[in-house]
Amino acid sequence: MMSEAAGGYQRLGQAEAGGGGELLLADSYYPPVKLSRQGAAPAAKRDDESDESPLLGQSTSSSSAVDDDTPQNATTSCETLIHLLKGNVGSGILAMPDAMKNSGLLVGIIGLQLIGAVAIHCMHMLVDCSKMLGEEVGLRTMDYATVAEEAFLCGPTPLRRLAAPARKLVNVFLCITQLGFCCVYVVFVSQNVKQVVDSYMPEHVSLYVYMVAIIVPWVLLCWIRDLKILTPFSMMANVLIIVGLVITFIYLLHDLPPISERKAFSSLAQLPLYFGTTIYAFEGIGVVLPLENEMADPAEFRGWNGVLNTGMTLVMCMYTAVAFFGYLKYGDAVLGSITLNLPTSDWLAQVVRLSMAGAVFLTYMLMFYVPCKILIPPFIAKFHSERHKILAEFGLRTALVLFTLLVAALVPDLSLVISLVGAVSSSMLALILPPIIHMVVVGARGGYGPFYWILWKDLFVVVFGLTGFVTGTWASINQIIEAMEGR
Repeated sequence: MMSEAAGGYQRLGQAEAGGGGELLLADSYYPPVKLSRQGAAPAAKRDDESDESPLLGQSTSSSSAVDDDTPQNATTSCETLIHLLKGNVGSGILAMPDAMKNSGLLVGIIGLQLIGAVAIHCMHMLVDCSKMLGEEVGLRTMDYATVAEEAFLCGPTPLRRLAAPARKLVNVFLCITQLGFCCVYVVFVSQNVKQVVDSYMPEHVSLYVYMVAIIVPWVLLCWIRDLKILTPFSMMANVLIIVGLVITFIYLLHDLPPISERKAFSSLAQLPLYFGTTIYAFEGIGVVLPLENEMADPAEFRGWNGVLNTGMTLVMCMYTAVAFFGYLKYGDAVLGSITLNLPTSDWLAQVVRLSMAGAVFLTYMLMFYVPCKILIPPFIAKFHSERHKILAEFGLRTALVLFTLLVAALVPDLSLVISLVGAVSSSMLALILPPIIHMVVVGARGGYGPFYWILWKDLFVVVFGLTGFVTGTWASINQIIEAMEGR
């Protein structure tokens, strides 16, 4: 639930000065130090650079030397594991039974393990590239966009001109992903609250009324500029998610039909929708680097029994359980969120809906943090007076919230919004960009191994991700168009 940390530290600019090739690395979490690239000199820290950690809401500092690289208030392996689970278990897990509807029970479960294994491998590639590049350029911590940029800056000469576009591409898809999550949250909260209210009111109100009603407090809450203030909301959201999932399993495990009543395979035409929904659930690649950066011993994050593999194995078990039992219980009648299938007359089911709706409501502001961090600095730089800068910032924040309302109102089908966001943005960040970065980094530092097996492996992952990206986006858009024409 804390994917907002993905873009927490944005390096806003890069400037070269003097004949010595001094390189300014602005807005890094740790003060920039001497680069290993030939001719680079030490760079000073910007005056406006903050040492605040948006991931944990803590203030950290470090020496500029890479050797003295343990941050204050560093997290233990157990704490990092908890944060990793929070970063991956969100609204996507409730959509997993709907993914099974588009694939069939057998194909869906096997495909989930395959997509999960590839996504976890991509996380490892990103972490490995961050470690290699960090040691070379002298930065202890690097966010996703910085890793992409440094991969090309430190790569083969012909590719170095792609460094700035690589950073921009990552930031663009981070914005699309996070705003896409926010669009999903508008539909999710509105539908769940509407179901609860409709069960007690004889006259049903339009879904759009609920969307407008929840947008008003979201606009005010998204005016909060300090992520530390949002930390209690994140804690409350985690408690509500745990309560909601526990009660949901009570319903899913009751009075299950035989497996023979569920189809093993759906159809080829529906598989792209399955891919989009499934990859949407793997929303945590953005928190991987910030979590490793915060650890007292980052080496414990990697390895076959490290924090990353342990946490993602638990996540995969939860995804598989919800997907299997949810589809087994409701079959093709399953909706975009499993909470919408729970009985409307049962008060305990209403508790689940309100708990999950409350958790997602409180998470909206956290997801909203990343696009604000990326978009606001260049936008307000166009204004000169402090008053105009403040008005511009709050105007942009309000406009972004209203944009998520507009998209949600145009496509109020939760399953289709999830599939589209997953296919477009999640596949790019989780499956396509990591192997591309890995090919550039590894190729310039020792080759691709015997028979170029690393290169072939990375190319396979890229093709796999691009296939899902193209087919999933195409299928989702077609379904959305059909849904809009059928209104």
